[in-house]
Amino acid sequence: MPALKLSLPAGLAQGRLGQTWASLSRVPPLVWLSALLIAFTLWASIAPATLVAYDPLETDLANVLMPFTTEHWLGTDEIGRDLYSRLVHGARESFLIGLLAMLVAIVLALPLGFLGALAPRPVRNGVDRLIEILLGFPTLLVALLFVTLLGQDPLNVAIAVGIGSAPGYARLIRGQTLLVRNSAYVEAAVALGHTRAAILFRHIVPNAVRPLVPITGLGVGKAIVWSSSLSFLGLGVKPPSSEWGALLAAGKGQLLEAPWLLVVPGTAVVLVALSFSTLFHYLQARSEGA
Repeated sequence: MPALKLSLPAGLAQGRLGQTWASLSRVPPLVWLSALLIAFTLWASIAPATLVAYDPLETDLANVLMPFTTEHWLGTDEIGRDLYSRLVHGARESFLIGLLAMLVAIVLALPLGFLGALAPRPVRNGVDRLIEILLGFPTLLVALLFVTLLGQDPLNVAIAVGIGSAPGYARLIRGQTLLVRNSAYVEAAVALGHTRAAILFRHIVPNAVRPLVPITGLGVGKAIVWSSSLSFLGLGVKPPSSEWGALLAAGKGQLLEAPWLLVVPGTAVVLVALSFSTLFHYLQARSEGA
């Protein structure tokens, strides 16, 4: 993929500023586009009213199921609500569900991963078997089970998606911890007589977790997709919420008459998930190459 070529005036192309600019100029255009889309999503999550002209719950029965117009950029729904406004206001709920689900997954995965790599052999074997069993169930199936047990409000949806995602992250943390535990610098710390606590908290934990930080960004995008899938199946956030999955669920009943009600939120979910994946894959590659 060709990199975006930019240049600074000769007087500025020196020192740290010049080095920073040179580094940024080598970032692929697709990564820039992904970063811009994520920035727009964050802006919509923080201050949606600055991006829209209509209340997302305001109905207009004179303009029901309108296609794209200059007045309603992305059309209107079955009771005349502006779809662009609903999409922008729904970004906050979708993003927060994705972020919270990622945090739940990491909180559950960290102890499992560390126990699977550092605990005595019987405990390690038990944790390994547990992770393997959990990985045998699809993420969406586990999330469906827990959202049925917990309920369908946004917090419960985030918790359910987080529980379903945790086994995969536990396996990653376990593998990275094993790699660090067997590294030369940990062996050197043991030879120098460092205590077990010092080796664990100064060497193993920071170095096992640091390479996984970019992966958390990927997890947010995946969690948005899973939570939207739950809503699409009727087991996620309920209307009149403008969460993107709820918009998908509402739009599927109007597929033939107003396909934009399904296509627009579906496109938003896909583009945001791809943007997280593209940006954080790039950051992960940069961190591994550093």
